[in-house]
Amino acid sequence: MPSSKEKLIRQSETGKPSAALVHEFELSLASRDTQHETRHVLFSPMHYESGYAYPLILWLHGRGKTDERQLMKVMPVVSMRNYVGIAPRGLPCAWENAGESLGWGDSDADFFAAQKRVFDCLEIARKKCHINKKRIFLVGCHEGGTMAFQLGLQFPNVFAGVVSLGGPFPRGNLGQFHAVRKLPFLLSVGRESKDFSASRLAQDMRLFHAAGMSVTVRQYPGSEPLSVMMLEDVNRWLMERITR
Repeated sequence: MPSSKEKLIRQSETGKPSAALVHEFELSLASRDTQHETRHVLFSPMHYESGYAYPLILWLHGRGKTDERQLMKVMPVVSMRNYVGIAPRGLPCAWENAGESLGWGDSDADFFAAQKRVFDCLEIARKKCHINKKRIFLVGCHEGGTMAFQLGLQFPNVFAGVVSLGGPFPRGNLGQFHAVRKLPFLLSVGRESKDFSASRLAQDMRLFHAAGMSVTVRQYPGSEPLSVMMLEDVNRWLMERITR
């Protein structure tokens, strides 16, 4: 029988969690703000304490028929207590039905649109919750992981770390080259991934080494860009950065 965590992951592409799941995990302050220009989902940790400055996870969802609500399935697996989480909605995919598919794209226009949504969400999280400005982590799945890399390269002084789950490293400009060397990255990859081959990973690792970047690379069984094991390791990796 699948565990409750595995059920959450399997449901991550299907939309809003059931009322029972919300009650079970005490997502008392989770909210979806449709009034703000940037549509998003906000996750507040269980037993939220307003006097404590929480680390923030800025989540960039994967491509396809998922959206910002993926955060509601991801955070209970990562941690119910350690972080505030917020996720912006992705961009309509130009190569698919724009009404059904969301992603992040790879054009300059896509990058600037994603940048606006991420920084809008950062401001929203700061207004609604007590956030530690030195503990802001950007975490993305698949295309969201590649976009997380891009944003981290351009704004290395904003984030305390960047995580890509199955998203290849973007080609091109390394952004603020010297500052990027101080920013820790985590790259998690399924060994049998169709979108992230072993040869592509080897190329990325050579680039990391040549650039002097601090990148932890972890491989997992299977082909999925998102799994329970990956998310549990994300929590451990983030907490290592936080408790140093």
